[in-house]
Amino acid sequence: MVYVCDACGWEYDEEKGSPENGIAPGTKFEDLPDDFECPLCGVGKEMFSEQ
Repeated sequence: MVYVCDACGWEYDEEKGSPENGIAPGTKFEDLPDDFECPLCGVGKEMFSEQ
């Protein structure tokens, strides 16, 4: 599943993770910490939508 930041368009692909941000490949979006923020614009998880 891919999730897109509604504010800036940054994509989080569960399969790829985000190693540059300390998130291992295969990490489900729902398993990200509650205080996860978009690495580009800083909004919270509630501002992401499934693509």
